[in-house]
Amino acid sequence: MLGEQAGALQLMYEQMHILSPLVSPREFYFLRYCREVEPGMWVMVDVSYDWSRDDCHDSSLRSWRLPSGCIIQDKSNGCSEVTWVEHVEVDDKSKTHRLYRDLVCGSLAYGAKRWIITLQRMSERLAYSSAETSPPSHEFAGVIEMPEGRRSVMDLSHRMVKNFWAMLNMSSKLDFPHWSELNNSGVSVSVRQSNGPGQPSGMIVSAASSLWLPLSCETLFNFFQDEKTRSQVNFQKQWDVLSDGNPVHEIAHIACGTHPGNCISIIQPFAPNDSNMLVLQESCIDPLGSLIVYAPIDFPAIKSAISGEDSTSIPILPSGFIISGDGRCPDKRTGEASTSSIGNTRSGGSLLTVAFQILVCTLSHSKQMDMDSVTTVNTLVSSTVQKIKAALDCSGVDP
Repeated sequence: MLGEQAGALQLMYEQMHILSPLVSPREFYFLRYCREVEPGMWVMVDVSYDWSRDDCHDSSLRSWRLPSGCIIQDKSNGCSEVTWVEHVEVDDKSKTHRLYRDLVCGSLAYGAKRWIITLQRMSERLAYSSAETSPPSHEFAGVIEMPEGRRSVMDLSHRMVKNFWAMLNMSSKLDFPHWSELNNSGVSVSVRQSNGPGQPSGMIVSAASSLWLPLSCETLFNFFQDEKTRSQVNFQKQWDVLSDGNPVHEIAHIACGTHPGNCISIIQPFAPNDSNMLVLQESCIDPLGSLIVYAPIDFPAIKSAISGEDSTSIPILPSGFIISGDGRCPDKRTGEASTSSIGNTRSGGSLLTVAFQILVCTLSHSKQMDMDSVTTVNTLVSSTVQKIKAALDCSGVDP
């Protein structure tokens, strides 16, 4: 891309999301300039453009990008060295939700380190996706045997994750403060009409809730990756409504990175009344947090992807979890957060966002239908949050 844009000055628009409906996105109009300053070394520079003079739209959160960007140097061994600089002025400190205030007002939410870590993770995933060699030894054989099938499933999963990210934007968000529960931030709900390619057709209701838990990111990540927690013997503690209290079994596994938690799974719930339904799941973890996204998918659809067929037309409706450190500093005098190891960005706790979507399969567009669907997905999110807290012995936690 840098080569294609060499010497060009581009006007661009960007929204930066923290992946929680509690935090409004940062919006930027900016000029971008890319140039190869010497053989094997590229510079990409961004600086904000005062679009308010040309546009009547007025954002309530003013964000201004001072000269920022990156330097990319070819190391001639198939790798690159990247130096990133973020220099941003933001006037939103008093408007940030209390759960995310420490994270956003520090450098962990939008700083250069997050860009670098995200770039590392996505580059690693791309390398695994394009690999022509046989899959790593810890991947399950016999289900996905062809490289084309592996890439098709990875493309489908990548689209699933992108759809999940877009859903958390919560456009057309509805707020129901009377649904807020103790020790929780409440539930944000969005209703939208879906008719795009690769998405189920109909009215989709999305709901999300964010909360604080006194556990490390790695502990939460391991909890959601554990097959047993989806359907515990104690039904009141199982969190996965897709399994309906039944055991689940991973039938295929694709590695997306060197960390064993960075993977794509095809999961089979042992549901006697719906043997045709599988679950596609992607999970990833890095030093700043983790992500678990999953969606139901019928057997013929996943079979076509496994066979190497184009998966872009397969409809998919994801739900999932976003986990991040809370950004609170162990040393209040210095204001610096600890970043000692993966999943343990601080000693205090983590922020968890739970998000679900349901498809309203009806031709009616009455207000009663919408409210019934909103009530259903709100109950789904609220009950799941309570089951997660109970399973983690955090029911009485005060954020």
